[in-house]
Amino acid sequence: MHTQKRWYIKSAGVDKTYALSRELKIHPALCSILVQRGIDTYQQAKDFFRPQYTQLHDPWLMKDMDKAVNRIMSAFSTGEKILVFGDYDVDGTTAVACMYQFIKKLHPHTDFYIPHRYKEGYGISKAGIDYAFENNFTLVISLDCGIKSVELIQYAKQLGIDFIVCDHHLPDDELPPAVAILNPKQKGCRYPFKELCGCGVGFKLITAICQKLQLPEDTAYVYLDLVATAIAADIVSMSGENRVLAYFGLQKANKNPNHGIKALSFLSGFVKELCISNLVFMIAPRVNAAGRMDDARKAVLMFVADTYPEALQWAEQLHTDNTHRREADTHITEEALALIKGDDELINRSSTVLFQPHWHKGVVGIVASRLIDHYYRPTIILTQSGDYAAGSARSVSGFNVYEAIHQCKDLLLGYGGHFYAAGMTLEVDKVAAFGKRFEEVVTASIHPDLLVPELVIDAELLFKDIRKPFYDILCQMEPFGPDNLRPTFIARRVYNTGYSKIVKEKHLKFVLRQDGVVMNGIGFDMSDKMPLLTNTQPLDIVFKLDENEWNGEKTLQIKVIDIRASETPGL
Repeated sequence: MHTQKRWYIKSAGVDKTYALSRELKIHPALCSILVQRGIDTYQQAKDFFRPQYTQLHDPWLMKDMDKAVNRIMSAFSTGEKILVFGDYDVDGTTAVACMYQFIKKLHPHTDFYIPHRYKEGYGISKAGIDYAFENNFTLVISLDCGIKSVELIQYAKQLGIDFIVCDHHLPDDELPPAVAILNPKQKGCRYPFKELCGCGVGFKLITAICQKLQLPEDTAYVYLDLVATAIAADIVSMSGENRVLAYFGLQKANKNPNHGIKALSFLSGFVKELCISNLVFMIAPRVNAAGRMDDARKAVLMFVADTYPEALQWAEQLHTDNTHRREADTHITEEALALIKGDDELINRSSTVLFQPHWHKGVVGIVASRLIDHYYRPTIILTQSGDYAAGSARSVSGFNVYEAIHQCKDLLLGYGGHFYAAGMTLEVDKVAAFGKRFEEVVTASIHPDLLVPELVIDAELLFKDIRKPFYDILCQMEPFGPDNLRPTFIARRVYNTGYSKIVKEKHLKFVLRQDGVVMNGIGFDMSDKMPLLTNTQPLDIVFKLDENEWNGEKTLQIKVIDIRASETPGL
């Protein structure tokens, strides 16, 4: 189903764009995109296109870094047991894998702990602290969690366990009583880059320890492929320091990857050069699947494996978990779509709230995202979990779903999350009332425009400008991610050559012409647009550029995202 999209074409100052184009001697469309992304001088462009390790910030600028490093040094010297604790998602498991491997080499009395998603839930758990106490761990380094765990860290303190918290989630007013809190978003932290992921914060602690112990500079760099995986999977800003870390992390992933990344690439049948999107769509789901379907501990065991054969054994388990996850989410998505389709009231709502007791708890968030692809509106999928209903919410661009859920809090037992994603638990008999209230809140507060997906277009491009040198510069804008997305272009007044056709029943193979230049392209799931191509009318198309390889030969092609009839000039 293709909902009509709103097209929004970005613009950049013409003067800045042409000044940059003269300096860099590259196409104005590319310069316009750079200017939109805050790059408008030669030096900024050089830093962007040619990242250097020297662009990484001094780790000691982070508040409490000295306290964290001193506490770890004291644990080293007195032979204390150190527990590395992290969450069950990609950011948490990669962060734990980096920190555990690094500290274990310096200090053998080190172990790691990943909470079980269903038995212990998100973040620091009482079970984890009790485990630390029973096994004589006196220092816990928490990664990607802990900033909100005030009571639990207080409890650990009473048991004689110190915490160093490395987190990137937004802190509340009250901070936990840890010996050190590393989080660039906390008040009074002068660290210049605020958008690190949990694994990134852990990486800065590793670099600070390296400096303190005067270890070679590149000691920390062996973990960069894992850091890049976390940056990609956690969907943090791909600007500033994150882009530098991801850039070098990708180089490492391609030249000399972590055994776990290599094993998952092999099992996915992937042979080309890895880019960020491969980490997002190939590595991340398999790591996440471990925590969703079973136990995320094996993801860490895969990343820290000493040999490739050992990593491969763990990777095969993750791969199997992911296959089960896929089957579950496809099946549940079909059931959910059938529920909506058969009910006019559900179809016409501003929100979707569905509950089925047999749905698998591990995939409700993924299913919510899939439903948004079909019915573009805030969505909550609930299932039975023990005696309660539990579920996940996902939002549409620009709508704060956490705030909407907060307004239903009297019907909930617990909830948490952020702007675009949240989770909640409630009594089963309150589900209907909650669905009704959530719909009322969304209807009252959402701007109607937000229920129509917006397609953001970076620049207009003529077919005659789509050449290899242009594409090569585009590729140098990698790694792509939030704040540096792969550019989207518009071409106006193009015509069908008569050779465009439907392939495999649902895709469109385009052969289009503009001013005598012909371009080939593909539009996935766009067969419903074929009627637009049958006549001689001019069309406007929105597309991304990529390369098509056929029989060893590479040609540029357009990947069409949307298409509509051109507006007639002068009307």
